[in-house]
Amino acid sequence: MTDSRHALIIANDRYADQGLKKLRAPAQDATALAGVLHDARIGDFDVEVVRNASADAMRRHIQRFFNDRRRDDTLLLHFSCHGLKSESGELYFAAGDTEPRMLDATAIPAQFVRGCMSRTKAGRTVLFLDCCYGGAFSRGSSSVRASGDVNVLESFPSDKPAGGRGWAVITASDSMEYAFEGDQLAENSAPRPSVFTHAVVQGLGTGEADLDADGEVSLDDLYDYVYEHVREQNPNQTPKKTVEMRGEFHLAHSRRGRIKIAAVPTPASLRAALDSDNVLTRQGAVLELDNRVRDESLPVAEGARQTLVEVAGNDIRQIAALAHRALREIHLAPSPDHLDFGLVPRGSPSREKSVTMQGPPLARHCVAQPAQPWLRVEPAADGLRVHVDTAAEGRLSGEITLKGVADEAVVHVEAVVGPAHESAPPAGPDVEAPPHPPRQRVPGQGAHDQETAIIEPPPSRPPAREPATPPPSAHKPPSSPPSARKPPTSPPPRTRTTPARAQPRPLAPALAGAALALAVTAVITLVMAVQAAAVAVAERSDEGVDGNIEDNLRAHGAFTPLIVSLITAALALVVGVLARHELGERRELYSERAAGGTRTSTSVAKGLAIPVLILAVLMGIAYLVGSGYW
Repeated sequence: MTDSRHALIIANDRYADQGLKKLRAPAQDATALAGVLHDARIGDFDVEVVRNASADAMRRHIQRFFNDRRRDDTLLLHFSCHGLKSESGELYFAAGDTEPRMLDATAIPAQFVRGCMSRTKAGRTVLFLDCCYGGAFSRGSSSVRASGDVNVLESFPSDKPAGGRGWAVITASDSMEYAFEGDQLAENSAPRPSVFTHAVVQGLGTGEADLDADGEVSLDDLYDYVYEHVREQNPNQTPKKTVEMRGEFHLAHSRRGRIKIAAVPTPASLRAALDSDNVLTRQGAVLELDNRVRDESLPVAEGARQTLVEVAGNDIRQIAALAHRALREIHLAPSPDHLDFGLVPRGSPSREKSVTMQGPPLARHCVAQPAQPWLRVEPAADGLRVHVDTAAEGRLSGEITLKGVADEAVVHVEAVVGPAHESAPPAGPDVEAPPHPPRQRVPGQGAHDQETAIIEPPPSRPPAREPATPPPSAHKPPSSPPSARKPPTSPPPRTRTTPARAQPRPLAPALAGAALALAVTAVITLVMAVQAAAVAVAERSDEGVDGNIEDNLRAHGAFTPLIVSLITAALALVVGVLARHELGERRELYSERAAGGTRTSTSVAKGLAIPVLILAVLMGIAYLVGSGYW
């Protein structure tokens, strides 16, 4: 988000007047809401919290909050307090020193807040009202009247904002209801958030309010989520809203959203083939979809993927298995999926490690979202670059979530930040990571651009290269506990790299080549057997009743090439299956070109070996059945 975003949270739970009960939710509300709004990965707001202030102090904070704003600013004001109604039906917000009989002097009129909203130059303003009306007052108090309507939204008429600016008001309950705290109105018990604010915090914090899973929580998304959540928890409370705003307003980011691509529909001819009654026709259509899902054009590939998902769920087992196999090829496959930065001196320039995305373009197109604030990710040509913030000492362990069109993957990251120019801190289990340092916010720049990397696959992918050395985690003996590993004070110079464990050799192309060679051999030997059998049959016909077909076949050597063709054809099929299995199990070892060559070779070998095997078996059966008559 590139706009400047500011939030003011007003929470009052202690009142000088005995007629106002103490509320137990506002303090908890302020802490929880400030956390999600300030989080750079969610709201990215600059947050100010005002608790139990006097009416005069509240007015100053509110007016200062709305003054001196620019058109690209977004403002969010949240009230968590008592709402009071005057004799004339006007709405007031209670301050710490509010006297119910002197509302004009000691409380905040709703019209004062409405006036500040109307005069501000900010582009968008959102007001959340989580207030208890009437029923939260002590019944025995004669200083507060608990009867009559409190129509909250009427205090904020939906006229057109001055200068075309937009605003919205969302309130926890309507005129005839109370804003509940848990399952009661306001009783003395352990602090917990109110139903309304709890729903706001949960929807933003977990991303569940992102109802359309587009990676952003709009104002409408949040209201719909809060409405359903509040009504489910308490049918007696109904949130309300009024909006006068142009365009869609994204209140926060969501960690739930995946990349969405406008898919190119599958061609009608291919759809017709998928609807055919002929199994072979449908099989051929799935193979064509397999080719399309690897297309460099992401919309074409996404259209094919969506169709394959339909086929995998609706067709017979044989066709569905082909569709599932094609879909497995576009799963996210980061390499490596574990990064260990080792010992990093505090305050040193951030080291960089790379993660390569494997597979076709659709599998490499994803969003990378770090789960910890000390992780930094940047998109690269073939994946992403990862940095670690070295501002604070301690053992760091975190994750980067990769979200694509079809699935998710996780890259685990570890590092130890030690004292500058000194030895590493103890590696025992008692070491605790200190709190994360305050986030340095760049004015005018949002967190989405800083901490979320969208990986766009290049137009064409060069063959993947194996790393010269394995990742640092490969050097660690698997049986050594963390406490037994002590990083050195300074890395020793290395003149050569001797890996502790050799990289697995890519066998799939070799196996595929062997399968193709065996299949070609089977074809050649079958042709030799057919030629020899034809000559033997011709001679047997010339010999009349004195001849024997077995003698003629042996004389021309027909049996040997026939047996060889049977064996080599069967071996070609077996070796081809092994090649495909090797490719699927160790996909990260192969470039797209090597993987494509392997699949092509095994397909050709299969296409040659199966007919040879069938013809050879038929020739053998023909000999066994007819030799007695010849």
